[in-house]
Amino acid sequence: MNILLIYPEYRNTFFSFQHALQFISRKAVQPPLGLITVSALLPSHWNKKLLDLNISPLQAKDLAWADYVFISAMHVQKESVDKILAECSKYGVKTMAGGPLFTLEYEDYPQVDHFILNEAEITLTPLLDAMETGGNIRRISETKQFADMSQSPVPDFHLLNKNAYASMAIQLSRGCPFACDFCEIPVLLGQKVRIKHADQIIRELDALYALKWRGSVSIVDDNFMGNKKEIKNNMLPAIHKWMREHSYPFIFNIQTSVDLADDTELIAMMIDAGIYSTFIGIETPSEYTLNNCNKVQNRNRDLLQNVIDIQKAGMFVSGGFIVGFDSDTPEIFQQQADFIQQSGIIWAMVSLLNAPKNTRLYQRLESENRLTTEVTGNNTDFTMNFTPRMPEDELLQGYHSIIHSIYEVKPYYERIQRSLMKIGPVNRKVLRIDRYYLRAFFRSILIIGILNKGRGEFWSLLFWTLFHRPNLFLYTVMYAICGYHFRRVYQLS
Repeated sequence: MNILLIYPEYRNTFFSFQHALQFISRKAVQPPLGLITVSALLPSHWNKKLLDLNISPLQAKDLAWADYVFISAMHVQKESVDKILAECSKYGVKTMAGGPLFTLEYEDYPQVDHFILNEAEITLTPLLDAMETGGNIRRISETKQFADMSQSPVPDFHLLNKNAYASMAIQLSRGCPFACDFCEIPVLLGQKVRIKHADQIIRELDALYALKWRGSVSIVDDNFMGNKKEIKNNMLPAIHKWMREHSYPFIFNIQTSVDLADDTELIAMMIDAGIYSTFIGIETPSEYTLNNCNKVQNRNRDLLQNVIDIQKAGMFVSGGFIVGFDSDTPEIFQQQADFIQQSGIIWAMVSLLNAPKNTRLYQRLESENRLTTEVTGNNTDFTMNFTPRMPEDELLQGYHSIIHSIYEVKPYYERIQRSLMKIGPVNRKVLRIDRYYLRAFFRSILIIGILNKGRGEFWSLLFWTLFHRPNLFLYTVMYAICGYHFRRVYQLS
């Protein structure tokens, strides 16, 4: 069998970092971890090729080679998915599709030959024999069970063009113990956190090391500390030991809930293991709204102080914020902007509320006849898929006011400086200078420091960092480059 694994193209969004990647001559932020995990589940004697359309285009010769095209996609990749499926139909290539988009919306894709819904460790295996022998294959393979993560293989990292990516990716666990009304994770992956064995992760780190990858590795778990006992007792000690023995070749970023602030021991263990930043879903400073949307882990807290505590312990914090809740008042826009500025959260992803299919929010809005369109999955296209309580013009105007107040040059650089002032001692063993960072630095001087508006603030920030936090100079350059991306993606000056 010749299997062509295709990853659709991303639109230009907040976390695509499309305008920042040019500084380091990379084409995508991170590889399609789901697809290369599916690849590892296939028989070893099959021929497999990975085509990431964010790296290179689909060509007729690719489809002529393939017996099957496997596609995995998220909502933000819908436009590219349609083009891929049209090409597959044109050349008569059979398709097998999975991932979040198809698991939730497979009815919308009658042109797909077969669906591998839910988790491939369970739903793919029964199909493989039939594919190999030419037997009948069910069109829809799905289950309500969740996969045993101890059975998940080491992804086929060798299929990647590693020099095209800014970061590699691994996954320790699936599922999240919380059930926020607007989140699709409980629907897709359940509330019971299932975690791999530590030796599985060590094999994945070995594979990346053998691939000669050095630098950033994203741990893509929806909540890294969802199974805190296993993380503290087994996973982090194993990762720390491996990193120490290999002279800290990687630097990790993760996603956690804000209750990380309650466990200083855990934060210290993370930093020792090479984790330098975490993304936290703050969502809103409104206690009333947090209660209404079932964001229980954020309730009855001083969220601002929690963020500062994590920063003081030595870890950078990025965050997600949402406006458009039914309980939002016109004051929420300034409250959100003030929180972001005061916290020093540099990467603040502010989104309009959307209701993914099958979430509790979706079900409520459907019962109220308020749904209007499908979710785009794009957090920067200023769309919602339902009619909000607040007048739409007022909501959009308020949303734009947040974006301008946090991503214009002056407030953005002020926030970088505030974050650098708060951040505690970082693990210097993971700070590396390579040719990509040097290239990014020199390009930033030309593009941001000479050719673009805000160059005065740029130089002021660089010199401030050299005098006050010189060991964080590379972070300053990186965040300045990301600010350039944010201004471009939001079409700011």
